[in-house]
Amino acid sequence: MTTNETESRGRTRREVVKHALAAVAFPTIVPARVLGRSGVAPSAKITLGVIGIGPRCTYDLKSMLAQHDVQCVAICDVQKSRREAGKKLVDAHYGNEDCVLLRDYRELLARPDIDAVLIATGDRWHAPASIAAALAGKDVYSEKPCGLTIANCQELADTMNRTKRVFQAGTQRRSVPNFQLAVELAHSGKLGKLHTLFASVYIPELRNDWLPGEPTPAKDVVDWNLWLGPAPWRPYNHAYVNGGWRGYYDFDSGARLLDWGAHTVDLCQWANKADDTMPLEYEPGPMKITARYANGVKLVLDFLKTPFGDRPGWFNHLGTCPVRFVGSEGWVETGDSGGIEVHPPALKEEIKSLSAKPPTVGLDVSAHARNFFDCIKSRGRTAANPDVMRHSHIACHAAALSWILKRKLTIDPAHEKFIDDDEANGLRSRPARTF
Repeated sequence: MTTNETESRGRTRREVVKHALAAVAFPTIVPARVLGRSGVAPSAKITLGVIGIGPRCTYDLKSMLAQHDVQCVAICDVQKSRREAGKKLVDAHYGNEDCVLLRDYRELLARPDIDAVLIATGDRWHAPASIAAALAGKDVYSEKPCGLTIANCQELADTMNRTKRVFQAGTQRRSVPNFQLAVELAHSGKLGKLHTLFASVYIPELRNDWLPGEPTPAKDVVDWNLWLGPAPWRPYNHAYVNGGWRGYYDFDSGARLLDWGAHTVDLCQWANKADDTMPLEYEPGPMKITARYANGVKLVLDFLKTPFGDRPGWFNHLGTCPVRFVGSEGWVETGDSGGIEVHPPALKEEIKSLSAKPPTVGLDVSAHARNFFDCIKSRGRTAANPDVMRHSHIACHAAALSWILKRKLTIDPAHEKFIDDDEANGLRSRPARTF
């Protein structure tokens, strides 16, 4: 509800009409500072709160601050240094000191003046914070991986659909032109019948050790209990809160496979028109996991030894997060540089329009964020809506579990359960710590 609507409810109908007539009879010039830099009245803006502000969130937030109809009003982080850096960024953008700082995300979600949240914590917090936000009536943009487990992804999607909140997974490559064009080629039939999809991923990593314990900082400096959140307790170590949590089973999604897989498998799902399903079988092999869909298409999760350097089998100039779609009559490969390679050469005509424009890098969130904010207004479905996220993320988790268990797994896509494998089914969820 807007401020004007709230005020109107407290007036009589006669007073509201009188006020409206007065506004017509005596028009006023509204100062730009009241309307905001963009000329959009504050009451018409989408108010945004941020939960968890590290390097990736800062990148996302800069794109969101540039949106003319969005106003960031609050930053929440368990680390004082990150909170203050976030406020400095926001206040500098608006030329004021209005951005509110909070340590506990529950305080941010309790604010009635916030319409939507950007969630960019570590993996362990994405699903719980997103679910809490939806239950508090907020729309959610969540960085990926959106759920630490299969059960997290299921509960998150179910909650978003039940509460009818707008949700956008941070798999922004769905909104980047070169990836969109590659998918269009796959859908057009110009590659022939699709038979193999390649998704680049990191080499999986699984650590269960603990870093040495260090003195726990004051809660205002680092709220260690809240940083851990649903993850099992362990002693504080500064390396965790500085980004060194990656690769540890307690904190990471799918043995790091979802780091890139949340993007690349998602794009392969899209190319295969499989957003409402997932592969049936997952089999680990040397430097890859091979999955198979019910329609016969093969998905290869290719482990890259050097994701940012020489990568045999891939066009290195296409950048990070490459994907390749192969059909009976041709193939297309693309990556974060914005370029595309195709075969046969006749397909180069199809990509001329893209090469005529400045490339958009795969990390760019601008169009994806715009899609999110537009859907908040229309109440429509986003490019990476809860069901898209659910199926691509569960496919990644299933592939990771096949690697962890070192055996072939078969899943029932309709019920999202592994067939005849109690151990794998037991790993679809993890106990959550009470904090």
